[in-house]
Amino acid sequence: MIIRKKTKVVRIGGKKIGGTNPVLVQSMANTKTEDLKLTVKQIHQLEKAGCEIVRVAVHSLEAAKNLKQIKKEISIPLVADIQFNYQWAIESARGGADKIRINPGNIGSKEKIREVVEACKSFGLPIRIGINHGSLEQDFFSKYGRFGTAKVMLESVSRQIQILENLHFYNIVVSLKSSSVEETIDACRLFSQRFSYPQHLGITEAGTFLPGVVKSSIGIGTLLGEGIGDTIRISLTDNPVEEVKTGWEILKALNLRQKGPNLISCPTCGRTEIDLIGLAKKVEEILEGVEKPITVAVMGCAVNGPGEAREADIGIAGGKKMAVIFSKGKIIKSVKESGILPAFKKELTKLLRGSSFRKKGGQKGKKL
Repeated sequence: MIIRKKTKVVRIGGKKIGGTNPVLVQSMANTKTEDLKLTVKQIHQLEKAGCEIVRVAVHSLEAAKNLKQIKKEISIPLVADIQFNYQWAIESARGGADKIRINPGNIGSKEKIREVVEACKSFGLPIRIGINHGSLEQDFFSKYGRFGTAKVMLESVSRQIQILENLHFYNIVVSLKSSSVEETIDACRLFSQRFSYPQHLGITEAGTFLPGVVKSSIGIGTLLGEGIGDTIRISLTDNPVEEVKTGWEILKALNLRQKGPNLISCPTCGRTEIDLIGLAKKVEEILEGVEKPITVAVMGCAVNGPGEAREADIGIAGGKKMAVIFSKGKIIKSVKESGILPAFKKELTKLLRGSSFRKKGGQKGKKL
């Protein structure tokens, strides 16, 4: 069992992170926030995929002013990502952002930082201090050297926290990210040992889909497994919906959260006598939209069938141009290859109707 570190509780809109609250899945819109219609459309797609907090880039006054309308049209907390311009941060706070993400060190003078902090205090907003490998203060490297990046990141975030605490501001969330999995893990561990502020986890610039998923799963998964982390974002050079899906899969794999089916399937081998790869993909499509946390198995033969997957709520085990449909290790029926999917859909419908299954929004599951 994973024992999570009890961090300070921080409210972000209608959500709470830290303490005993669940780890939340974040993503970031890749639209221009100035394009109100397109940004809202993408956030709705992210909400549908299970995104629980969304971040948008604010790099103009127009983008900051759009936040008020965006907030009216979405149902999850909205985070404004600010770089360099303190006025955009203040306008975002006024416009309805639920959290402001800044690096205090690049906002400017102490007076500018003070104005941002006062705006966040007025509206009860937390500030996320975002520390990335690429924007570290060079003076720390002379102390720790080029191979002490994790310690440099810790010193950097400590300096930024001190700036806010000196202004009597403690409503803080922190992220320490690098494109290096090892550096990110080391920095987050060091931070967790010294501070109790909640951490947002991610591997920055992780890459395209496959390498990005691998790096994020190892880095974020390692930290979550040690009880570190309160929110996560999978950074992919891809559709941000894939970030949300991957985030949930990581949480499900660690038994930290449950959302939707857990699909298990064997990797195929010489014993397989049906199109298992095609079958597994079609089952995955059928399960889209199902939110009940059931376990579904698609197995290639009797060896990996009802025996090895006996805990599955429902499953398919292939034979020679046929398959059996089973549940909890017991065979329900045998069917020819052409009838596998119709039989599976029928039994899945029975399973879902016999439970409290509901689709998102309280509607019944789609007809199978």
